[in-house]
Amino acid sequence: MTQMRRLIDLPGVADLEARALMRPGYADPTRRDEFPEVDACLTDLFGLSGDEAEATIRPEDWDGIEDLSPQDQADAFEAEGWDVRDTRRRPLRMLGRMAGPLALAMRGVAGRLPEAPFRPEPAEERDAWASGLAAEAARFRKR
Repeated sequence: MTQMRRLIDLPGVADLEARALMRPGYADPTRRDEFPEVDACLTDLFGLSGDEAEATIRPEDWDGIEDLSPQDQADAFEAEGWDVRDTRRRPLRMLGRMAGPLALAMRGVAGRLPEAPFRPEPAEERDAWASGLAAEAARFRKR
């Protein structure tokens, strides 16, 4: 099974989610002009602001994922490999602002997907560490 990419792990998303908890206006798509830092984060992550995502022409077979209820959006994104929920498994507060740019980018219509936030360690470093750990475990078992 492929590991899900978590939206909250992308740079800036957790901070915006915390701000939306304190000031719900951050998550309101109709108040886009009041919170330019949200569009700045979207542009950094997906190469699209909220306005640009809204203005993008959708393909004929577009499913309108950005217009679904938050729970249905979360289920649809999960089916495509993206976890857009918080630790309590509720859709993120910022999902209403981020769904359009994320959907367009992940489907290759417009924008781009960010690189994975965490990269695996190089194989040689991991092998040296693992062999040292295995040797330590062997010494422990002999005691």
